[in-house]
Amino acid sequence: MSGQTQDPLKTGGLSRIQEKNRSLILDAALGEFSKKGFSGATVERIAADAGMSKSNLLYYFSSKEAIYNATLAHILEVWLAPLKTLRPEGEPAAELAAYIRQKIEMSATFPEASRLFANEVMQGAPQILPILETDLKRLVAEKSQVIENWIAAGKMRRVDPVHLIFTIWATTQHYADFSVQIRALTGRDLSDPDFFEETVASVTSLILNGAGLSWPPENGQADG
Repeated sequence: MSGQTQDPLKTGGLSRIQEKNRSLILDAALGEFSKKGFSGATVERIAADAGMSKSNLLYYFSSKEAIYNATLAHILEVWLAPLKTLRPEGEPAAELAAYIRQKIEMSATFPEASRLFANEVMQGAPQILPILETDLKRLVAEKSQVIENWIAAGKMRRVDPVHLIFTIWATTQHYADFSVQIRALTGRDLSDPDFFEETVASVTSLILNGAGLSWPPENGQADG
């Protein structure tokens, strides 16, 4: 595979129906790739799951590789969105708590995306490594500086910002990547509203307390 993450077709100017069909293809592709991997997935099954013929699908994407690349690009776009919302002017406890909740919501809503992303990275990220080394690296550096500034201002305990971000990723995405294990051990998963809120509260408290922050806030204060 080429390592490119964008499909070769230009998507600008698509009609509403074309945009809908493209979305249907990507949704079907996510399910197929997350279950079968790239080598096991077939264009025929993706087309069938999208409710269209193979020839119609190939109007939008020229090959299985193009579909895979577009699916990964979409996952990355969605995955990076919550981290971008970390505001430097906000209070660290509130900002980090909101980020953790968003990440757990994503694990609840898009578990297949999390598993596909994890599989891609475990294989050496052949398709998305250029993005990891550029866009994601820049974003993590930018948000690490936000955390570093909070630390310098005495708003939170000194922790390594990059490792803090890694910890949030690992903990929140665990609930998607290992959902079978979680159900086996607890009989519940994030689809249970009570379990979802318990997860948010526990993960948020564990991570924020480790950074010298209290959650829920004490006496209405955002920071402990």
